[in-house]
Amino acid sequence: MKTFLTILTFLTIFSGCSSKDAFFGFDMDQSQKLSASSLQSSKIVSKNAEVKGTISVIYLNEVYPKSFNGHGYFYIFIFTKEPKKLYDPKEPSESDMKLKLNSELPIKVERLATENRFSHLVDTKNEWNQYYLVAFNPSETIELIVEDFEDSNSVAAVIKYKKE
Repeated sequence: MKTFLTILTFLTIFSGCSSKDAFFGFDMDQSQKLSASSLQSSKIVSKNAEVKGTISVIYLNEVYPKSFNGHGYFYIFIFTKEPKKLYDPKEPSESDMKLKLNSELPIKVERLATENRFSHLVDTKNEWNQYYLVAFNPSETIELIVEDFEDSNSVAAVIKYKKE
């Protein structure tokens, strides 16, 4: 009987907490909650295992499904130790970092200011990050790859999303 009352007490205490989610206590709108669950970050590492920077990605099709459909849109912010920018097919440069989705280059790369239309989605806003809106052709799987600066055959960062 004592064991039954102890178990019943714990079940009663823990059942009161089950209605709260991970965002309870935070003042976030729906798009901020979706972006927090979509945000993925990775180190950018050279073939010599040296950290060159970081990349963070939000898959905008999950956050704004009505606005971003058809193509795959990503809000990307990058920090690199050496000044580098993201490869833009309209303004190609061999020294740029290449971001590929399933081995395909983006169809659109737009450099954004620090304060932009997506900056409310994340708390990370600083002058040393570079912010981009990147679009890719539609794809069934989502595997973003940042190619190493010196050697395009070596992978620096990989970010994967499950498409629902």
